[in-house]
Amino acid sequence: MPNKSARPFTIEKANLRDLFALSALEKVCFEKDAWPLVELMGVLSFPGVVRLRAVLNDKMAGFIAGEGRFNDQTGWILTLGVLPEYRRMGIAKALLAECERRLKMPTVKLTVRCSNLSAIRLYEGLDYQRVDRLPRYYLDKEDGLVFAKTIEREA
Repeated sequence: MPNKSARPFTIEKANLRDLFALSALEKVCFEKDAWPLVELMGVLSFPGVVRLRAVLNDKMAGFIAGEGRFNDQTGWILTLGVLPEYRRMGIAKALLAECERRLKMPTVKLTVRCSNLSAIRLYEGLDYQRVDRLPRYYLDKEDGLVFAKTIEREA
């Protein structure tokens, strides 16, 4: 993937060697919703999962994973997190754009906490539309909002 020279970070494929860095990122970004190690091992190793990391100063600054569901031609963003000290640098936007591209699906969906207003603003600014509400979706019973985006493919 070509690097954008103006970016202070790179987007790279993630793998099992990233397990502990990803676990630390999950705990900081998602606290009580952080995935356990066994789920992180799966997302870093299962076939068909797009897994990307943003690297800045030799550190994982962000991570995204997505999975294509071919039966309904929809890609799902499974997780997206950026460490607080690296936010507002375009990392989440770059990770999301690259994951959408690699998923090669006409529609991409994701779920976000109702209270995560900064993420909701990001997704809405990237042409995601709210399509559903999942009552009591998260462990603490907060609702989740499902957003979807139609991906324009080059002919």
